[in-house]
This record gives sequence, structure tokens and C-alpha cells, in this order.
Amino acid sequence: MAENVATIFQWLIFLGMAFISVLASFLVITRKNPIHSALFLVLTFLCVAGLYILLYSQFIAIIQVVVYAGAIVMLIVFVIMLLDLEVELKAKLKFVYSKVIGGFLAILFLFGIFYAVVAKSPTGKVGSYTPEKVTANVKAVGEVLFTQYLLPFQVIGILLSAAIIGAVILTKKRT
Repeated sequence: MAENVATIFQWLIFLGMAFISVLASFLVITRKNPIHSALFLVLTFLCVAGLYILLYSQFIAIIQVVVYAGAIVMLIVFVIMLLDLEVELKAKLKFVYSKVIGGFLAILFLFGIFYAVVAKSPTGKVGSYTPEKVTANVKAVGEVLFTQYLLPFQVIGILLSAAIIGAVILTKKRT
């Protein structure tokens, strides 16, 4: 009996998180104020992190909150604040075929999602770090990241730093 109550409770949490996530992601793309869109994006990321916790992937949930809800959204907010949006909103270009192209791309992505769900997952050689080992143990992720993948990790860090410096230089007002 207690297992049924726990399962029903988890199912209700899942439905609530999924509904709020879908609603918040819809509000991200429909709000005219970019700051409101960024806040709804944070809510979407937090709900996705809750879904990861329900899947017993605590490490991925923490990374979701720290990296996406923390760093990426703050970067988006800083860029929005650096740009002069009043001029951009007044001089908005209207594309004639934007709805047709957007609808076509939405249908194309929908077919891609259906294919990914229906298609069989590829089989291959399993390495020493299985997904079960990596998701259950944060230490294993750190070992792999800082031993086997140290060079790509450092290269990505340098590229992200260069991108941030370039964005600041491009948005700097000329005086």
C-alpha cells in the first residue's frame, strides 16, 4: 500500500513538473519582454531539473541548475541589459515568409522527435564508464573529465572565455 502511495505521489510530481515546464517554455517564446522570457526559461530549467531528480539522476539535476539556470540565463540577462532593445523593437523587420518557414521547421522537428522515439537505439561497444556508473557517482564523472577528457575540457573553457570577451567588445559603446 505504501509503495502505491509513493508511486502515485511521484506520478503527480512528474505531471506537475511536466505541465509547468511545457507552460513555461511556451511563455518563453510568447513574451515580448526579454527579461520575462529569461525568467520563464529559468523556471523551465528548474522543472527539468526536478524531472531529472525523479529519474534518480541527481548529478545531472545539479548541473542543470548550476550551468543552465545559473550561468547561461545570467549571461542572457547581461547581454539583454547591454543591448539597446528600444531601438531594436522599434526597427523590427517583418519577414513575409517567417510563419511558413517556422511552421515547416516545427513539423520537421516534430518528425525528428517521433523518429528518435520510435527508432532503435544504436548498439555499440560499452566502455569502462557505463552510464549507470557515471550517473550514480560524481567522483567517476570528475575522474573521466579531468583525466581522459582534460584537453577538450580546457579547450572548451578557452573558447567560452573568448566568446564572452568578444561579446563584451562587440556590445561596448563607441565614445
